[in-house]
Amino acid sequence: MNSPDLLDQFAAVDSAAVSDALDRLGLPPGIGGVRPVWGPAAIVGFAVTVGLEPADDRPAGPHIATTAVESADGESVIVVDNQGRTDVSCWGGILSLGAARRGVRGVVADGVCRDVAEARELGFPVFARGAVPATARGRLRQRSAGETVRLGGLAVAPGDVILADETGIVVVPRDRAADVVRLAAAIVARERTIADEIRAGAPLSEAMHDARLAGDLGDSR
Repeated sequence: MNSPDLLDQFAAVDSAAVSDALDRLGLPPGIGGVRPVWGPAAIVGFAVTVGLEPADDRPAGPHIATTAVESADGESVIVVDNQGRTDVSCWGGILSLGAARRGVRGVVADGVCRDVAEARELGFPVFARGAVPATARGRLRQRSAGETVRLGGLAVAPGDVILADETGIVVVPRDRAADVVRLAAAIVARERTIADEIRAGAPLSEAMHDARLAGDLGDSR
């Protein structure tokens, strides 16, 4: 399956269906608490990663996340690991502008952002744990770029599939992505059938009994 087809298939499902598929395959089912900061949004793309840490006496190095933005493209979602800190912004308006101009699909930050209005004006999706005006300058430094990072306890490797929506964030290892999206699509189809039956008057308890919800969804290989 080529990259555009894979992302299109993930775009046709949501984080809940992907989470259920990950559960069935024994993989971490995703996280909550990282939400779109300026309006409804859903994004899916391949992870481009950057890890941050508190600033110290060492030379500052590149401005945080600029290397990630410059290596990203129209299939990318930038993942910023700021270890869940909420006292200092790890993403701002200039970064949103640079990423938007490269066609990046959005950013997911385990931390908080600033310049929310600028991201909204650009139509650039930012998922974070909230917003704060405090600058990263003098407070954060870039620890890594293009390496495995953590997102709310989940490991994210470069190239993993990231799906973020209003419910939460799921991380799909790239080598399991085809299996996961096939299973997620089957879950969505089954739940639509159940919903249609409820709309047609079937009793709720009959339509969504546990055995049916956990029923055979076919071979996910």
